[in-house]
Amino acid sequence: MADLPPCGLFVTRAPIGEVPAGRLVFFHNHGDPGPGVYLPTRWVGNSARFERPGMLLPTPEAVDSLEALPPEGYYRVTRAFECCPNRCRTFEADLLVQLGYDGNATSILFVPTSVDGALDVPTQGSRIDRDRLANLAPLRVAVANPIPDQTLH
Repeated sequence: MADLPPCGLFVTRAPIGEVPAGRLVFFHNHGDPGPGVYLPTRWVGNSARFERPGMLLPTPEAVDSLEALPPEGYYRVTRAFECCPNRCRTFEADLLVQLGYDGNATSILFVPTSVDGALDVPTQGSRIDRDRLANLAPLRVAVANPIPDQTLH
């Protein structure tokens, strides 16, 4: 088997078996009986969930059809930027955002707001061009309820 990337979120650049190009997948590099991809089955808190069964890579070369994506989660905007060339939305420097994706691996930013001292994270966000992700720096956030073992992510 070719060198495998780490487990994580990817977009398919070409079809992989029955998974078409342009889909969000979770790549699991040490599955049994081998490495494979999983499609999202649902979203919880703006994060995709990937559940078994997945699909084994049909050939070792299929891994070359995967393009890595930054992990979903909370980020800080490092430099102000617009969502797209149309400048529909500006994200100011130091803004807290949550990064998520839709099933087509489109990047979506959700902007939490402070309400009575608690953070409220909306369920609707702004689609952003993938090249804009370079303006984000990951934040470490404590997790109170880890994801159950029956899901991959």
